[in-house]
Amino acid sequence: MKDTLIRNLWYVAGSSDEFPTGKLVGQTIVGLPLVMWRPEDGEVIAFDGRCCHKKMPLASGKLLADGTLECAYHGLCFDTAGKCVKIPSQPGRPIPSRAKLRPYPIVEQDGIVWIWMGDEANPELQPPRIPELDSAHWEMIRVQNVEVPTNYLLLIENLLDISHFYPLHDGNIGDIANSEIPVEFVHEPIQGNRSVASIRKAESYRHPPYLEDFFGYPVVDRQHTHKMISPAVVRVDLRCAPPGELDTPAERGYILTHTITPVDEHSHRWRVFACCRAGEKWPADPKVSAVARVAEQFPGVIAQDLWALVEQQKMMDLPEDHYVGEMYLRSDTGILKAREIVREMVSQERTAEEPAAVAA
Repeated sequence: MKDTLIRNLWYVAGSSDEFPTGKLVGQTIVGLPLVMWRPEDGEVIAFDGRCCHKKMPLASGKLLADGTLECAYHGLCFDTAGKCVKIPSQPGRPIPSRAKLRPYPIVEQDGIVWIWMGDEANPELQPPRIPELDSAHWEMIRVQNVEVPTNYLLLIENLLDISHFYPLHDGNIGDIANSEIPVEFVHEPIQGNRSVASIRKAESYRHPPYLEDFFGYPVVDRQHTHKMISPAVVRVDLRCAPPGELDTPAERGYILTHTITPVDEHSHRWRVFACCRAGEKWPADPKVSAVARVAEQFPGVIAQDLWALVEQQKMMDLPEDHYVGEMYLRSDTGILKAREIVREMVSQERTAEEPAAVAA
């Protein structure tokens, strides 16, 4: 896969606890280097991570006692607005107006730090709300935060396509009966973001081992939704109950929020947050919360997905010589819609950039 990076989008730079006060955080999103930190006033700020003097990575510098960022190479200092306020090699001389850093808009909500990587934030496109990540009504545990050496679109496709639960996850969260559950697809805007969802509803379904373990129900009515809220977030909502008891106090389930932040065309950062309703316990041991049990078991499931993604990327990197080409199944409808959304967003950016390039 290539030409998949979208800059005019809100991405997850991290959870709020990844930005303690006074710590420099360096990362790359859609191929652009960043330096980020939380000043004493509490609001996370983000700038181009390259010093405007000699492109030294600013995340290798340090924060001084006065709150300015000092570059590790020549000591240029930048304030929290990105303006250079000191050049040690030119004491007493005016600081050039070009001595500044490009800022990136930040929104912090629901315990997540969002960053806009485009040229100008689109007021009609908002960072999706994920209220259960920071709510007294839910318990949340971060299950994973890892950089994956694959194109980010492969992960989106994996998360929308639960027909792979058999055979990849057979014996834990999947079985062959899961592949036979009818699927419907929905795509509608969410806070201005283009989305696509796959929904599977089953009645009197025998739960696979992990799900019976999590919730204590061997046979259930179940609704299972995998929704790409935007190309940066996929939300998995599983609701289950004994037959006939969905939407009653007997209902149990989880929400898994997957945030997908492209580093470049060949790698991305994958964060997974697990949520269960506050007070829900693991049926096998009421001293353990349901979400703690989910978080304990799910890394094994994620490891299977990681293996598949890496193996798939190896094949993607090979020449297409002699390959007959991908064929598609009905269950791929959501995947194809996600590809279409990404393709159209990339095309819109390229089209918008052409007049500017000509003018330059």
